[in-house]
Amino acid sequence: MIGYSSALADGHRKLRPVKEAKAVHRVMEQALKRRWRNLAEERIEDVRPSIPRGDKFWEVTAREERELQTLFATPEVRKLVTAMRSRDDSAKIKVLDAAYWVKGCSSLGRLRYAVLVGIAKKHPARGEICLLDIKEATAPAAPRAQKAVMPRDNAERVVAGARALAPNLGERMLAARLNDRPVVIRELLPQDLKLEIEQLTHTEAVHAARFLATVVGEAHARQMDRATRLAWHSAMQQKHTKTLDAPSWFWSSVVELVASHEAAYLEHCRRYQPAAA
Repeated sequence: MIGYSSALADGHRKLRPVKEAKAVHRVMEQALKRRWRNLAEERIEDVRPSIPRGDKFWEVTAREERELQTLFATPEVRKLVTAMRSRDDSAKIKVLDAAYWVKGCSSLGRLRYAVLVGIAKKHPARGEICLLDIKEATAPAAPRAQKAVMPRDNAERVVAGARALAPNLGERMLAARLNDRPVVIRELLPQDLKLEIEQLTHTEAVHAARFLATVVGEAHARQMDRATRLAWHSAMQQKHTKTLDAPSWFWSSVVELVASHEAAYLEHCRRYQPAAA
């Protein structure tokens, strides 16, 4: 609340506190030094060519397995995989394992898979291993400019946006179709590790929360004129309880969102997991 409110009050012109940024910078520096083994140990618990099933990774159905195998047999996907890290353009690739990836709101009710792929000149199963993320592309929430040229396919739109905003990321993404739905495929690198609360101490988590909230507040403030910004800032300062620093309506909305999300996942399990078992 302090970080977000300060950004609104300052009109996104004040420099962010260095102290709050240190925890985030530490995790980013660690990510830059990471290798695939580190990523595997954290994401799939070991470096064997398989994805252990559990709360993050679920079994795929026989149909999903066939569709993924067909997708990775296409020249476009093979080119994407071999293009990374100066790999041999003529190398063979082989799907070693695939699982449905539970990734919060971004995977609920949508296609989301983690795929382990082997790469080698002759025997992919014994060669280099990479981890790929397949995510369904959905319709945009934000409107586009009237004269802007925008791909009609949602996956192509996401890739085009990534290449324009972050070329290093966009160039290792591919738009494709899976089960006749648009998906985006990208290889995950150790440097892609997201900031997770388990990596921080309690003090660092508090500092990181203020820093990240300031970033969000700055982004919101840039979209408001002065009167709107000050009115929103005033609303964020109202209706606090004696034991809560956030407005009660804000706290309630977050709790309701979390509860709705968990209930939706339970329903997803009830409907789809028996078919995949």
